[in-house]
Amino acid sequence: MLTGDIRIKVDQIWNAFWSGGVSNPLSVIEQITYLLFIKRLDDLHTLEENKAANLGIKMERRIFPDGKDDQGRDWSDLRWSRFKNFEARAMMDVVAERVFPFLRQMGEEGSSYGEHMRDARLGFSNAALLAKAVDLLDKIPMDDRDTKGDLYEYMLGKIASAGQNGQFRTPRHIIQLMVEMTQPTPQDVICDPAAGTCGFLVAAGEYLREKHASLFRHEKQRTHFHNGMFHGFDFDPTMLRIGSMNMVLHGVENPDVSYRDSLAQEHDADAGRYSLILANPPFAGSLDYDTTAKDLQQIVKTKKTELLFLALFLRLLKTGGRAAVIVPDGVLFGSSTAHKTLREMLVEKHKLEAVLKLPSGVFRPYAGVSTAILFFTKTGVGGTDHVWFYDLQADGQSLDDKRTELLAPEKLGATPREALVEGEHDKNNLPDALARWFARDAAERENPRTAQSFCVPKAEIAATGTYDLSLNRYKQVEHEEVEHESPAAIIADLRKLEDEISKSLTNLEAMLG
Repeated sequence: MLTGDIRIKVDQIWNAFWSGGVSNPLSVIEQITYLLFIKRLDDLHTLEENKAANLGIKMERRIFPDGKDDQGRDWSDLRWSRFKNFEARAMMDVVAERVFPFLRQMGEEGSSYGEHMRDARLGFSNAALLAKAVDLLDKIPMDDRDTKGDLYEYMLGKIASAGQNGQFRTPRHIIQLMVEMTQPTPQDVICDPAAGTCGFLVAAGEYLREKHASLFRHEKQRTHFHNGMFHGFDFDPTMLRIGSMNMVLHGVENPDVSYRDSLAQEHDADAGRYSLILANPPFAGSLDYDTTAKDLQQIVKTKKTELLFLALFLRLLKTGGRAAVIVPDGVLFGSSTAHKTLREMLVEKHKLEAVLKLPSGVFRPYAGVSTAILFFTKTGVGGTDHVWFYDLQADGQSLDDKRTELLAPEKLGATPREALVEGEHDKNNLPDALARWFARDAAERENPRTAQSFCVPKAEIAATGTYDLSLNRYKQVEHEEVEHESPAAIIADLRKLEDEISKSLTNLEAMLG
């Protein structure tokens, strides 16, 4: 958790950019990402220097060249630890004219450090702003992974709170629930084909650090964690930079965060490669057939992006691989042939585990669209027995545009630090959903259809003819029992009322005449 002092420093950096003319929240965090990247390069170089000095050997991995460039300028001036002490104008000259070209060169040469820096540019010309940002960033302690990760998460949260570009950010507590339900393992190969800021991949990494800390004591598992476990794709260079930095600051040394138009490119190279997919892909309506990957059209003939992404997930998963993905409600009950074909495929050819209905306010204020989370395992030979349904009605925040927290921070999320007491479940269903998920093959089978969660046999879903997966199709409303009077008492009341009306009419006639 970030201390109040660090939050204040981050807010000061953020406000400095805004007052300095960088007003787009995405541009602010992009510029901060560049500065953090530059600082990280210096930290890595210093680490290598210390290692070489302590062991009495040559540096294995030199990031900044030694000596002077062809104009007689010290290469060491490009390092954060040097230029942070320069006067503002001199610092601006070094960073804009030497450091950023150096970053772009690293990207062009294919350096793992500079992969996403090929088009890096300093987005402002205010020397005082640069000096202030460098000074404030330098004062934030970044000695441990938790602080660095929380720092970046806090800044990413500002993208959402600013009301712009929020579509890039799935609420962290929803991500946490999906990760807790899928239980990543040290052997998994995890993919998000619409990675954005890499929130799902970061959460999976944090889960593994907490639940499988021993993996870092085994060389093979540790190497896999840092180099082969995490894969994120996006076609927005800004998102790639931000997502990559997010992973690095959360302690993943070499994540595969790369450019890819997931629905347009063929997937022969990585078909069947991944054991876990976590995603909330963008649903932008329809694509032209000509721009859609042919291998996806072979799975389902459609132009709908939400269906194409599901086809993509089935293509990328290995047999036995599992997925937790957010879909718009239309996927659950849409009447087109493609909708029905895809639902039938999930139920009959693979193992559809669960449909978790989300409240429509989860993505406010950016969108009020109704969504659900699908959990399924790729088998190719079926396996669906029962499908577990859960009606999530509260996620710990108000479901209006303000999204105000309804409980104390320690009682929020899928695994709150403090147990909820009676009455608090109505404000945060996430812990209950997680607990019931693990009982879906046992006690949950006995739940009535009036309960918040229940199981539906595969045969009943197939019997709909359309493989309808909407929760309301199967949920039953519990009616309140109302006590009625006996017929004799009702007749007596009616006779009494009749007598009173008769007397009133008699009195009225007497008054009139």
